[in-house]
Amino acid sequence: MVFGDKVKQLSETIWEIDPSYKEGMRVPARIIGTEKLIREMDDAVIEQITNVATLPGLLRAAYCMPDGHSGYGFPIGGVAAMDAEKGVISPGGIGFDINCGMRLVRTDLTEAEVAPKLTELVDLLYTRVPAGVGSKGFVKLAPNEFKEVIAEGSQWCLKNGYAWPEDLALTEESGCIAGANPEKVSQKAIDRGLSQIGTLGSGNHYLEVQVVREGNIFDRKMAEAMGLFPNQVVVMFHCGSRGFGHQVATDYLQVFLEVMAAKYGIKILDRELACAPFRSPEGRDYFSAMKCGLNMSFANRQTILHRIRECFARIFGKSAEALGMRMIYDVAHNTAKLERHPIDGKSRELLVHRKGATRAFGPGHEALPERYQPYGQPVIIGGSMETGSYLLVGTEGAMKETFGSTAHGSGRTMSRTQARKQFRGDRLQKELRARGIYVRSASFAGLAEEAGPTYKDIDEVVDACERAGISRRVVKFAPIGNVKG
Repeated sequence: MVFGDKVKQLSETIWEIDPSYKEGMRVPARIIGTEKLIREMDDAVIEQITNVATLPGLLRAAYCMPDGHSGYGFPIGGVAAMDAEKGVISPGGIGFDINCGMRLVRTDLTEAEVAPKLTELVDLLYTRVPAGVGSKGFVKLAPNEFKEVIAEGSQWCLKNGYAWPEDLALTEESGCIAGANPEKVSQKAIDRGLSQIGTLGSGNHYLEVQVVREGNIFDRKMAEAMGLFPNQVVVMFHCGSRGFGHQVATDYLQVFLEVMAAKYGIKILDRELACAPFRSPEGRDYFSAMKCGLNMSFANRQTILHRIRECFARIFGKSAEALGMRMIYDVAHNTAKLERHPIDGKSRELLVHRKGATRAFGPGHEALPERYQPYGQPVIIGGSMETGSYLLVGTEGAMKETFGSTAHGSGRTMSRTQARKQFRGDRLQKELRARGIYVRSASFAGLAEEAGPTYKDIDEVVDACERAGISRRVVKFAPIGNVKG
């Protein structure tokens, strides 16, 4: 990215692009990151985040997190808070994989106990948690049953034996966001989602066995409060609403393109920013359908957790309860939600779009589980399969600066096409095995796309978040086993 005279440094890690940068900008655009990270961002990021700043009803600023890179309309890492009465809702600000998110699960097992059985464990996880394009899960549903899933989310899983009661309390929105209306979802979307509960999918989705190294604990008090200890094995996984969410977004993009200018007179700089007034019939319908995507994804990750618990129980000859396989948290990073935030000293209801950005509410927020009230919301940051991942917590700084938001991952440095040209999946798998990381993948091409150098330095991204005051480090996890979508 090339800096111009309209990019102003507000602090060590906050950079602001003045509204005079582009005709139509209603508010500034702010990018969070060190100078090094921002200079490494592709030029499309600045183009996209300044386009977002032109959308009606946007308040304070359009934000891009330190892991930002270009996406569909909005950059990945984008945060946009709209006035709930006068603002718009845009599928491009949420992403096609509605409620793509992260789940972290602890165990009582140590690395020494898992290492002798790691290959057997990862092989079993690979067969029991389907990965790859078009993969199908073990849950067989009729269309009416699937509608129950997308209305109830993890509640449906609890009723059907795929969840523990405490799992729901440790999931954002308790695993079921209110207001989901299956009648606003197309039959095509339902058909695509029917067989996808309990599947990872493809792309950057994964399931990883990780270890807490002694030197990677940054806040021992918080780590202990979350049930973490040195040499412990944990499980982290990343997936979303699969083809169902993609179809919901596709359906409503078309609706918005038809009514946006003709009915509401909204002009945008990029058709990928297609939107509708949030309070319009079309906006309300999409919000209800999008919530079905949220619930489908919560149910998907919950069902995957059920399978993971089964696998560990079978390999280690103890129940999941006896192995201490309790959730730490589940958090979404592709959403739009109604939240209250201060604007000019007054609390207002806002529609907060987060696309590749994680909610990071600070200590004491009423939306947090009681056990995390003293510390802030757990934030799960997925890195590459070579470099590790992080557990952070939300802060008051995030509440003040970024509408309670932080990064969601490393952020890509190159396209998937370029990655396939530069790396070979079969060679990468052998190299990782030699370094003590056992990987199973649905395809070598997909594995090559996820090579470590295709992502930014996760340590730099997390450091930028902490220096910006929008989240704090608790623990870094090292990978030892991985199922790649």
